[in-house]
This record gives sequence, C-alpha cells and structure tokens, in this order.
Amino acid sequence: MTKTLILLFHPHFADSRANRALAEAARQLPRLEIVDLHALYPDGQIDADAEAARLVAADRIVLQFPIQWYSTPPLLKAWQDVVLTRMFYLDYETEGARLAGRPLLVAATAGNVETAYTAGGVNLFTLKELLRPLQATAHRCGLAWVEPFLVYDARRADDEALEAAGDYYASRLRRLAAPEPATAAA
Repeated sequence: MTKTLILLFHPHFADSRANRALAEAARQLPRLEIVDLHALYPDGQIDADAEAARLVAADRIVLQFPIQWYSTPPLLKAWQDVVLTRMFYLDYETEGARLAGRPLLVAATAGNVETAYTAGGVNLFTLKELLRPLQATAHRCGLAWVEPFLVYDARRADDEALEAAGDYYASRLRRLAAPEPATAAA
C-alpha cells in the first residue's frame, strides 16, 4: 500500500485559514498521512530517528508551509538540517539512498497576490524562484521535483476561494498518487 506523507510546517496552524483548508481537503484522501511538525516538536527538538523512519515509509513527500520572509518557516530549515543531513551525509546507504526517485511536492501559501511575485512586483522574484533552494535540495537528495502547488493572496481569500484551493490541492495529490501508465513496448 503506497502512502503520501504531508509534512506540515506552520508555526500558527490553528490560526491559519489557508493551510488549514488545504490540510482538511487532503485529509479526505486515502493512504495519506499529515504530520503537523510544530505540534509534534513545539520545542524545536526534532527526533531524527522518527523523521527518517517516516520518510523511508512514504512513497510521496509533500512539504506544506506558508512563505515567511521569502523563505520557509524556521522549523522546516531546522528539520532539513537535522533529518536530511543525517540521511544524506551520515547514513546515506541505509537511509538516504532508499528515497531515490520519490516525488517531492512543495505546497506553499503566500499572503500577497501573484503579481507581487514577479520581476516588476514588490517582491522582485516569483515564488518558484524563491523555492529554488528546495528544488536544489530535492535534486541533491535524488528526489523527483514536482511542479509546486502555490496559493496566493492567502490572507485575504474568502471561504469559497479557500475551498476551491483545497479542492485543487486534493486533485493534485490524487494525480501525484496515481500510478504511472504503462508504456507500450516498441
């Protein structure tokens, strides 16, 4: 049985409308686990053994978080430092190599409108450009980078827009979990 693992990194998840709408839509899908890392590690002390085992048990990995100051939340960076350093520099043969080829989807929310994230916008860069360090990390870890799922204007979105975003997120997750079609032999 294959499983999608969503690692949720939101420092104030209880107050989040956008990330909560995405998580609620995802929870309706089969063979999916959502782990709220801030709830699990409120003191920031990450259990590398548990996190490495969680990743090895997953067939697909999703990092879900709000963009904060053009980057990921601090706990996600700390998680990368603890877990990925262990898996890919210290225990590559027994842990890191086992993740080769697994897809990695980033699901990120941004408080501003999409046009703010352009070369001429107030944020100067697109969200995809701001996510390049995660794409480089995926490449270095041998994970298959999947086109990111991005939600803009998350702070001002009404319930209908958030429901639509949740529905689209669920459909992206279903496609991510769908088996690859067999190719015909030539």
